[in-house]
Amino acid sequence: MKMLHFAVLFALLFSSSSHAADFCVAKLKGAGSPAGYACRMPSMVTVDDFVFTGLGVAGNTTNIISAAVTPAFVQQFPGVNGLGLSMARLDLAPAGVIPMHTHPGASEILFVVQGKITAGFISSSANTVYVKTLKKGDVMVFPRGLLHFQINAAGIHAIAVVSFSDPDPGLQITDFAFFANDLSSELLEKSTFLDDAQVKKLKKVLGGTG
Repeated sequence: MKMLHFAVLFALLFSSSSHAADFCVAKLKGAGSPAGYACRMPSMVTVDDFVFTGLGVAGNTTNIISAAVTPAFVQQFPGVNGLGLSMARLDLAPAGVIPMHTHPGASEILFVVQGKITAGFISSSANTVYVKTLKKGDVMVFPRGLLHFQINAAGIHAIAVVSFSDPDPGLQITDFAFFANDLSSELLEKSTFLDDAQVKKLKKVLGGTG
């Protein structure tokens, strides 16, 4: 009986000393899930899976918001799968703006590399606004899921690097969620207190119907 107890204890100690795999490079051909992507076979992993080179290239800011985001999320950077982090580059042309939006899956830290950026978020409990104009070298954190924005606060091109607490932080831009779909104008007017002319104007600008 003592030998049996010893064997069981040894097995428990051995199993508790084992550890999870060092990494789980995403197998992007399969479908993702809230838990992430399936792992690629280690024999199919190379050093390039752990390197992303896109953040050194300026994004194209010739668009309606005069801004660009270059993501290094799991879809572009499979090596971050399962590691609880990702990054992106933010380019804001003069007058550029990242409209009010949320990241349902992650908190965000923004580091200003160039220019000035006015950034802020709104708390969910009391709708308190936290806003600050950031200069080169400043860092600001945006808690997970809260509405936040970034606006170029100077007359020069602004650049920031952002880090997220999830490989796939998700994104929902409030303006596009309201006005770039087929939700009827009548329902939007009732739920937003905007008049018919304002709703139709925004739908036309953002490509919505209904």
